Amino acid sequence: MAKTKRPLYMISVVAEMFSVHPQTLRAYEREGLLRPARTDGNTRLYSEEDLERIELILRLTKDLGVNLAGVEVILNMRERMGEMQGRMNEMLQEVLRRMEAEFKQRAQTQENSEGLVPVGRKGIVRQVPVAER
Repeated sequence: MAKTKRPLYMISVVAEMFSVHPQTLRAYEREGLLRPARTDGNTRLYSEEDLERIELILRLTKDLGVNLAGVEVILNMRERMGEMQGRMNEMLQEVLRRMEAEFKQRAQTQENSEGLVPVGRKGIVRQVPVAER
């Protein structure tokens, strides 16, 4: 299977895109907020996901006044929430799958037990069609 080419950006391009100094991006990496890919020559390459993360970091720091320690906490919480949402979605899919199987089984059971009707505490009693009486 062929890999799809995704655009990667060098640090100078990313710094210009966000109007920040390249040292700012290096500081974010030192703080563990970013993990850009590296070439064999150790050049940083930023993906679209990295750009989204940088945009969030800058919004938190510049617009909301959050310090880098706070940004780290927020980013970690977002990642954990995403993981939890993924697990919840998996559990929901499993519940839905089980419910569908149960409904199918009950429908088949009803088809196979034609003429049987539950009656209070006595259990199941055979129902005689009107024509046979």
